[in-house]
Amino acid sequence: MGSRHHLGLLRLGSWRTVPLCAAALAMPLAAGCSAASNASDGKAAKPASLAELAQQTDCSLTGKRKVQDLEQGNCKTARGRYVLLSFTSDNGMNAWLEEAKPWGGTYLVGARWVAVSQQKTLESLREDLGGKIVQGDDHGPEHGSGHG
Repeated sequence: MGSRHHLGLLRLGSWRTVPLCAAALAMPLAAGCSAASNASDGKAAKPASLAELAQQTDCSLTGKRKVQDLEQGNCKTARGRYVLLSFTSDNGMNAWLEEAKPWGGTYLVGARWVAVSQQKTLESLREDLGGKIVQGDDHGPEHGSGHG
């Protein structure tokens, strides 16, 4: 019965379902939540296609998916496992992030692209891609709602 819900996440009929897939692939990570920003602490993040992102990180993409507003692919390299997403517009990327962040995870956010993985992997990718690391919502046991 619950499997019907999970199958719906994999249909990828619209970009709105993709953040759920990417968030599900992301490992549970550190606490905190911060807003996305175009600022980077080092290398400037430039718009790039999925193929360009993969090339810059020495990744052979698997599980590639393309829908109207974005492309998504999975990578597994010596740096770790990560998901790369490339968007056709800033609005599309921002909408995706707003839907993905409540699911948790950690994101490396650039100019119309996002990488999803563990903090350590994203820090390594950031050396090549630039961008800013953004935390999704924390769902850990220490962060209760405070409601009694």
